Amino acid sequence: MSAAQGHPLRRMILRRLLIGLFTLFVISVLVFLAVSLLPGDIAQQVLGQAATPETVAAFRRELGLDEPLIQRYISWIGGVLTGDFGRSLANGRPVAELLAGRLGNTMFLATYAAVIAVPFAVLIGLLAALWRGGWFDRTANVLTLTAISFPEFFIAYILMYWLSVRLGLFPSIADPGASPSLGDMITRAFLPALTLVLVVTAHMMRMTRAAVVNVLGAPYIAMARLKGASPWRVITWHALPNALAPIINVIALNVAWLIAGVVIVEVVFVYPGLGQLMVDSVTNRDIPVVQACALIFAAVYILLNLLADVLAIATNPRLLHPR
Repeated sequence: MSAAQGHPLRRMILRRLLIGLFTLFVISVLVFLAVSLLPGDIAQQVLGQAATPETVAAFRRELGLDEPLIQRYISWIGGVLTGDFGRSLANGRPVAELLAGRLGNTMFLATYAAVIAVPFAVLIGLLAALWRGGWFDRTANVLTLTAISFPEFFIAYILMYWLSVRLGLFPSIADPGASPSLGDMITRAFLPALTLVLVVTAHMMRMTRAAVVNVLGAPYIAMARLKGASPWRVITWHALPNALAPIINVIALNVAWLIAGVVIVEVVFVYPGLGQLMVDSVTNRDIPVVQACALIFAAVYILLNLLADVLAIATNPRLLHPR
C-alpha cells in the first residue's frame, strides 16, 4: 500500500478506535447503572434474611454501597482500567481469576464454531450464486431460512436429543472437566459448536450469495466470460474479490455474536464458559462478576465490529477513496 493510501486508512482506524472507546464508555455506564438500579438490597440478599441491621450496614460499607453512585462508578471503572475487577461476592475470589479460565473456554467454543461455519457458509453461498435459481439454490435458501427461524436453544435441544440421547454419538454435557486434552475438549464441545454453526451459517451464506450475485452483472464479469473463463473461476476470481466488503462485515458480526451470544448455548449444554458464569452470577446476585462479564462481551463485540469496518474499507478502494 502506498503512502497516499496509508494515511486515509490510518485516519479511519483512529477515528473508529475513538468511536469504539466512546461506545465502550457509554456501555460501561449503562451496565453499572442497570446493575445498581436492580430492586432490592444486594447486601441483604447476599447475607440472608437472618443478618442483623448492623451486619448489613457493615457489609454495605465494605462494598462501598454507602457511597454516591458517581463515586462508586469512578472507583469501579478505575479498577477495571488497571485490571482489577474486584472480588466475587459469592466466594471472595478475585473476579479476574474467575474470568481467566472461563473466557478461554468461551473463546475456544467460538473459534471452534467459526472454523467450521465461516468456510462452510462462504462455500455454500458461492455455490448458491453459481447455480442461482436451481434446485441447490432453492434448497439452501429454504434450509437457511429454517435455521434462522428457530431459536438457538430449540436447535440445541433437538441436537442433544438426536445425537446424544437417541444415537449416543456425543455427550450432552459439554463440561470437559479439569485439565482436559484437546481431543476431549473437541468432543465435549461438538454439540454446542454445531448449534452455533447452524445458527450463524444462514446469515453468512445468504450475504455471500447476495453480494456475489450483485456484482455478476458488472462489465468485467461479462469480459471474463467472453474470454472463456469457467463459471467457477468467474465466481471465485472475479466476483468474490469485489464482493468482499459486505461478506467481511457479516462474518465479523457473526463471529462477534459467537463470542457475545453464547450465553444460552453454554447454559443448555452446561459448558463452563463466560456465559454460564454470567448466568450463575445473576442468580447469586454476584454483581462484580456480572458487570465484568457484560463489559467483556461488549468490548469483544465492539472490537470485532471495528475490525470488520477496517477490513471492509481496506479491501474496497472505492470506500477508501470515495469521490
